[in-house]
Amino acid sequence: MSRIREQSTQNLFEKNFITKEQFEQIKEYRSLNIFSLHAELKMLLYLSILAFTSGIGILIYENIDTIGHIAILSLLLIVIVVCFYFCFKNSKGFQKTEAVFENPVLDYLVLTANILTCIFIGYLQFQYELFGKHYGLATLIPTIVSFFCAYYFDNKGVLSIAITGLGAYIGFSVTPQDLLNNDFYSNQSLSYSAIILGVLLAVWTIYSDRINLKTHFKLVYLTFALHIISIAVLSNMTNEYYGFWLIFSALLAGSSYYFYRISYRVKAISLYVFTIVYAYIGISIFLFRIFENVDFSDLWQLFILLLPLYFIGSIVLFIKLIKNFNKEIAL
Repeated sequence: MSRIREQSTQNLFEKNFITKEQFEQIKEYRSLNIFSLHAELKMLLYLSILAFTSGIGILIYENIDTIGHIAILSLLLIVIVVCFYFCFKNSKGFQKTEAVFENPVLDYLVLTANILTCIFIGYLQFQYELFGKHYGLATLIPTIVSFFCAYYFDNKGVLSIAITGLGAYIGFSVTPQDLLNNDFYSNQSLSYSAIILGVLLAVWTIYSDRINLKTHFKLVYLTFALHIISIAVLSNMTNEYYGFWLIFSALLAGSSYYFYRISYRVKAISLYVFTIVYAYIGISIFLFRIFENVDFSDLWQLFILLLPLYFIGSIVLFIKLIKNFNKEIAL
């Protein structure tokens, strides 16, 4: 990575984008090998919020009979109101472009308030059935609150919660791990809903670009869309009907091509890597489906010889693609 940065700086200097003095200053700064703790401190803040909200959940679970429901709800409501008070007080208000708090701690205060709001509404529904038998409302309302907080306070963490809540309202979980556990095989409509949601998330990024609305949220939406569409499509590629899995193979090819192109546009290595991984899995499934009816009894030795070469070649190609991606986005 350091070589790529040095080469990029050299290219900027050769193209007269920076002066010789600036070029020397950049080299001198990099020679200091300064290590920033910014990311580590933000990670500690994030872990502290998870620990705090998890601790509240454990406290409620272990002392629900002694503390009482009203006391627990009152305590949650007080903490939520205090958190939102400081958030709104220090907020710059809604802006279409990126807006940050002067104090980055407030971003995590927004996240805390949003998580506790979800816990509060879920607790009300579980204990008192606030929405009656309309359990979807207990998911939809926190989702709406999360989307509002994400756009008003410009918080990507809360946006992730909102998208997850939207998926849960439709009927499935949208984290990659939970998607793998969803029963797409026995409930085909669930996989169709996943694909539609993924497409809508991708379309929303296009629309947001056109109206210049929180364009920096693009990577969050595209990441969810990639995982949702790819896993749902891959599950359908294992369907027994010949024409059925061919349709989804074509859909995966189109999806992979789109995310491959968009990963270069947004310069997101994570999006690029997962696109390649899903495409590779899809190609492997496609080849398996093509040759599943072929009799390898006379060619099994050749098959065993070619199989390791296939995996080794895949690894070499994967490494080469990653290197080329890093070089191109660094220019």
